[in-house]
Amino acid sequence: MKRTQLAEEIKLRGYIREAIRAVKAQRATKKKTEWLEEQKLRSLVRSLLTEAAASGGTPETPHRSTGINVLEDLLKKIVPILEDEYKILTTNPDQRKSYRAHIVNAVQNALAPEIAIADAGKEGSDAEAEEIALQEQDIEVEIGDDEEQFIDVRGENQPAADPEEEFGAGLENEDVTGRNFAMKTFEKVEKVIVDAYAVLSDDEDREMFYDYLLTNLKLYFDKFEEELAAELEEPTTPEYEEESEAASEYDAEEVGGEEVGGDLDLEL
Repeated sequence: MKRTQLAEEIKLRGYIREAIRAVKAQRATKKKTEWLEEQKLRSLVRSLLTEAAASGGTPETPHRSTGINVLEDLLKKIVPILEDEYKILTTNPDQRKSYRAHIVNAVQNALAPEIAIADAGKEGSDAEAEEIALQEQDIEVEIGDDEEQFIDVRGENQPAADPEEEFGAGLENEDVTGRNFAMKTFEKVEKVIVDAYAVLSDDEDREMFYDYLLTNLKLYFDKFEEELAAELEEPTTPEYEEESEAASEYDAEEVGGEEVGGDLDLEL
C-alpha cells in the first residue's frame, strides 16, 4: 500500500513539474508576443510622427502649403534642441511635464503679438490708418508740472519682474526645474520660431503653420517620453535571466512538494 502511495506521489510530483513548466512556457510566449506587438506599435508611431512632421512634403516634393514647408524647415532646426534638453530631465516625470507645458505656452505667447498685428491689419484699411494719424497730429496736449499726474505705463518706478516667474506666468504649479530648463531652451529657439512665422503673409499659411507647429511639438514630446522610458529601463543580462528563472522554478517545486507530502502523510 505504501509503495502504491509512493508511486502515486512520484507521478503527482511529475505532473506538477510539467504543469509548472507549461505555465512558465506560456508566460514566456505571451511576454514575447506582447513585446513584438509593442515594437510594431512603436514602429507605427514613429512612422506617423515622421509623416506628421513632414506633413506630406520633403525638399524634393514640397507640400502644397507654403506654411507647412516653412514649418518643416523650422522643425529640423528646433526639434534636436528640444530633445537634448528634455532628455536631461530624468529625476522625475514632473520635470518633463513642466518643461513640455512651458515650451508650448512660450510658443503661443511668442507668436501672439504677430497674430495680433495680422488681425489688426484686417480690421482697418490704410486710408483709415492715415486719417487717424492726421487727426492725432492736430491734438494738442498740455502737461502739468505736478509729478503726481504722471501715469507710469512703462513700469520705470516698479520693481523688475523676476525673469523665471514672468516666463512661467500661468503655470505656477508646474515643476520649477522643468520651467527653468524650458526657459533656457526657449531662448535658443524663440527667434527662429518668430522669424519663420513672420515671413508668412497668407492667412491660410499662417493658420496651418501655427496649428501644425503646436501639434507637432506635442507629438515630438510624446516621442521623446517613449524613447526615454525605454532607455531608463533596468538593464539585464542573459545570465541573470537564466539564474532568475531557475530560482523561480526551484521555489515553485519546493512549494508543490510540501503540499503533496502534507496531503498524503507518507511514512517511508
